[in-house]
Amino acid sequence: MESGHTDPADWAGLTPEGLAVPQGVPGIQIDGYFPDSSTTNTNHGWNHDAQFVIRLPDRWNGGLVVAGTPGNREQYANDRAIADWVLARGYAYAATDKGNTGPAFHRDGSRPGDAVAEWNTRLTQLTRAARAVVAQRYHRPPARTLVTGMSNGGYLVRWQLENHPELYDGGVDWEGTLWHAQGPNLFTFLPPALRHYPVHAAGGRGAERARRELHRAGFPAGSEFLWPYHHQVYWDLTQRIYREEFDPGFDGATEAGTPYCAPGTPACDADYDYAARPAEVHRAVRRVALTGRIGKPLITIHGTLDVLLPIGKSSDVYARMVRASGRGSLHRYYRIEDGTHTDSLVDGFPDRLRPLLPCHRAAFTALESWLDEGRRPPANRTVARPEDATPSELLTECSLTG
Repeated sequence: MESGHTDPADWAGLTPEGLAVPQGVPGIQIDGYFPDSSTTNTNHGWNHDAQFVIRLPDRWNGGLVVAGTPGNREQYANDRAIADWVLARGYAYAATDKGNTGPAFHRDGSRPGDAVAEWNTRLTQLTRAARAVVAQRYHRPPARTLVTGMSNGGYLVRWQLENHPELYDGGVDWEGTLWHAQGPNLFTFLPPALRHYPVHAAGGRGAERARRELHRAGFPAGSEFLWPYHHQVYWDLTQRIYREEFDPGFDGATEAGTPYCAPGTPACDADYDYAARPAEVHRAVRRVALTGRIGKPLITIHGTLDVLLPIGKSSDVYARMVRASGRGSLHRYYRIEDGTHTDSLVDGFPDRLRPLLPCHRAAFTALESWLDEGRRPPANRTVARPEDATPSELLTECSLTG
């Protein structure tokens, strides 16, 4: 960390505190950036977006792993959850900041949807560049290129395998965001949460009806203990900054809405009705939307207690899209019982939650076997939480046959 090879602020809050990570791997690290006009990323004092990191281990296994980052984080965000582990396995690794970062990412670009569309372009750009760097370093191209990532990074995995399957051999999607022009998407389930949660939290006569409305919006029964944290940290900010990206006209000159406004407040995101918004808003979402038409093997994992991207309104839907596109044979989907969106929450609720990180590693090794040996992973399923497993066991073990 003190060497400058990573930035702990990038990956803070993404993994359980007790996670054991491999020690440093000898090799070469390249930090750099592609030409870009935006300046949200301040790493290295560059004040320049489209930053990336490429790591080339001395003991190389012939493969390359590329990743985009979750949320609006910078290029080191996957280091603790993904990069350390794949580097220890001998892979070269490359990650991008996606071309814009931070809660004001929506200022990038000239028209609605530009900032998110750039995420896809930047991962494609980095993959091509990293493949060339690997070939230069090791005197041969990578025998295998895999793409992986969580949340927004998982969305990028899906998009790349749909739009540029020629660059990859396969991917692992960790709770990817679903962008779908007709919905569901963030704008169909976050506004109901903002409308109904305060009524639920206040108790009284309307609380039970509000709880049912949250369930109807997609937030699963049994996840209520996670709602206060997500109301305070995620729901409001996520709705406002992404709505600003795709529908800046909703609140006029105001940028990213009014925080925690009550329903009935003018231009309040709690009242946002995506279906009723103008056609140009839906066109902006369609620019970055997914189709399910993947061209290479993909494994998806998603927690059943995810209350930022509720599983029934995101990965369940994407799995159906893949099947409807005739690509079901290329997809495996594992619903991880008691997993939630952010693994660090497991530290606060060790008796109620399980981390997804070991299931990501199990999915990654299953993908390796699929590609190397033709051994198809287990059929799509809900992976039950082992009844007698301790928190320490759940942090290190995940069987996709469970």
